[in-house]
Amino acid sequence: MLRSLLLHALRLCAQTASCLTLFPRFLCTAFMLWLLDFLCIRKHFLGRRRRGRPEPEVELNSDEEEVPPDDPPICVSDDNRLCTMASLKAVWHGQKLDLFKQAHEGGPAPNSQVVLPEGFQYQHILDYARGDRPLVLNFGSCT
Repeated sequence: MLRSLLLHALRLCAQTASCLTLFPRFLCTAFMLWLLDFLCIRKHFLGRRRRGRPEPEVELNSDEEEVPPDDPPICVSDDNRLCTMASLKAVWHGQKLDLFKQAHEGGPAPNSQVVLPEGFQYQHILDYARGDRPLVLNFGSCT
């Protein structure tokens, strides 16, 4: 019981530390997404106002139906925004995956297990490395 409680406490501390590590990067990315949304919307509205063009009047065709203008006004909805809850969740998940990945540039290669086709035996990738020769993995080709 005590060991289980200690294990849960250690996991909680590790998760808290990882969240504190990721949080500044996440806030910076979320701010950039919000800023892109804000600047795109602001540029569109201010650009139209600066040009001094009045809002286009509604054109009617011969059947008295509205004809859409060449440059439709911007429609700000959750479908065409960058800073949404779904995008923020994706950013958080992506940064979490990046922090906990096994392979890092310039670091040692992970020694993952592979399954041999004959006999379904497990071996490690680096078991095939010989001396100073580089190990080349070919996962097939498309010709």
